[in-house]
Order: sequence, then structure tokens, then C-alpha cells
Amino acid sequence: MVLVLLSISLIASFSLGAVYNLTKEPIAKAQQAKKEAAIKQVVPEFDQLEPVSVTPDDGGDPLTINKAMKNGEVVGYAVETYTDKGFSGRILLMVGFLPDGSIVNTAVLKHTETPGLGDKMDASKSAFPEQFKSKNPEVYKLKVKKDGGEVDAITAATITSRAFCDGVQRAYDVVKKEGGSK
Repeated sequence: MVLVLLSISLIASFSLGAVYNLTKEPIAKAQQAKKEAAIKQVVPEFDQLEPVSVTPDDGGDPLTINKAMKNGEVVGYAVETYTDKGFSGRILLMVGFLPDGSIVNTAVLKHTETPGLGDKMDASKSAFPEQFKSKNPEVYKLKVKKDGGEVDAITAATITSRAFCDGVQRAYDVVKKEGGSK
């Protein structure tokens, strides 16, 4: 009896490991393609990217700033940012800025927010991210109106809205730290 259970466990473990090894590379390629598409979505047209890893002042995980350049001139910054303040966990975003610090666009890379509520932070689900476009966080308060800011929260998803604002603010702070927003 013990040998049968041991054999089944070994076969299951081997199978799981084999499937993981088969799918690891395609999943990584798909994630990289999603990041590249998000960069193109959030910054103006560019011909060169210079990625830099920057640790935020709050000591959190490093963020990647992709300095977008065209003909040797900086045309924008695409920042891979995050927030741990989401209702259901970490939210990964890509936020694009012009050299003056104004927001070009945002893209949601990954989240586990509630379908039909928190997932409305994604541009494909609602117009929530539109209110960030062309705004400069230096003067635009990146907080929901309930907290004294200027952002209209997603109905029934205030926590997600606050988290989204936190992620965008975190991105702006590292761009400013690295010399953007002039």
C-alpha cells in the first residue's frame, strides 16, 4: 500500500515538474511581450530604450524606468511600478511620462482584483485611467476625491482606486528622483 502511494506521488511530482519546465519559457516570453506592448502604449514614439533600476525612497522593491529616446533626445519615461495596497494583492502597472512629468498613459500589467469591480482600473474595462492622461502629479493630487485628491474613484472599488493612485505616484516619484519632470 505504501509503495503504491509513493509511486503515485513520484509520478505526480515528476509530471508536475515536467509541465512546469515545458511552460516556463513560453510564459516568460508572453510576459515580456506584454511589457513591451505596454511600453509602446504609454510613451511617445521612440527608437531607443535605456532601462534603469531605481529603488524608491520608501525602500520598497526597485522599479524599472525605461528612458524612451528618439534621435538621442528623451521623449518620455515608461515606469514599471507596483502597489501592495490593492484589495486583493499587488497590482503591477506601466506608467508613461513626458519629460515635463505629465502622464502620457497607463497600462495594467497584472492584478488579482475583483472581476466586475476592481478590474475596472484596466482601460479595456472602463474609462477610469483616462482621467490620469495629460495630468502632472506635481500639481494634480493623485488621491481619490474622498481623500482630498482629484481622482474619481471606481464605484464600489475605492481601495483599488487608491492603490492605482499609489502606484502612479510611486512611478512619478522615481522619475522625479532620476531627473525627469523638469
